[in-house]
Amino acid sequence: MTSPLPLSPSGSRTPVGVGLKSQHYQDVLQTSPALTFFEVHAENYMVPGGAHRRYLDAISDKYALSLHGVGMSLGSAEGLDEAHVRRFRALVEDYRPWLISEHLAWSRRGDTYLNDLLPLPLNAESLEIVTRNVSHLQDAIGRRVLVENPSAYLSFETTDIPEVEFLSALADRTGCGLLLDVNNVFVSATNMGWDAAAYLDAVPTAAVGEIHLAGHALKDIDGVPLRIDDHGSRVAEDVWELYRHTIARLGARPTLIEWDTNVPSLATLVSEAGIAEGIMRQEAVAREVDRV
Repeated sequence: MTSPLPLSPSGSRTPVGVGLKSQHYQDVLQTSPALTFFEVHAENYMVPGGAHRRYLDAISDKYALSLHGVGMSLGSAEGLDEAHVRRFRALVEDYRPWLISEHLAWSRRGDTYLNDLLPLPLNAESLEIVTRNVSHLQDAIGRRVLVENPSAYLSFETTDIPEVEFLSALADRTGCGLLLDVNNVFVSATNMGWDAAAYLDAVPTAAVGEIHLAGHALKDIDGVPLRIDDHGSRVAEDVWELYRHTIARLGARPTLIEWDTNVPSLATLVSEAGIAEGIMRQEAVAREVDRV
């Protein structure tokens, strides 16, 4: 594999980005927002040609890209779909993205793809499966892949490895990085009754190549509160507090605002990214003061 890319393609200490939405293509090209990168879902651009690829070509001339897969199914016991790997590799070769990521999840059985990121039990057997699949993907594309922690709504009886330990072991075995979704940590910790700050403190510092932030919904399920990772609102203050905690520990990391439902204006997304940028700048100043 090639070496991981540096912290920021522009040398910035506050690398922030947002998810690229088709309704914002024109705004991005006309207004050139003050962002370091845009994230795109790989599966939306796997068909060559067409308007989406033309816009992505133009935007990638001005901004770095983060390529985020949602259908690789790294948790599939049957292995990866070779046709899907080839399509993914072609995108990597076409756009040479700054960051590449996928999910700790499964979404395929045979030739049937399920429109969801499904959980898997975290144990020695699944660690072997995911290790094999991540290694295969990285070897196929010649790049380091960041693996994202999921949102949790239930636990498996066969799970016997805590999630943060599972991901740390995966990084050790494969050399992959981690995409640390702080909103997912908060959602899972609240739903499952564990300590979000302790999870974040246990994440291996060197492995974190990117951070995701998003909004979530609070539902009442038969009198039981449940947080749903729906990416449909501003980042909650509780999640911002965990992000501050994370940046204080890790330092500046590429940070993306995800907003996939009830998509607002580009200006709103840029405003949310600006909050993350401000937190990273504040932490950089604090570190300088501590060194004096």
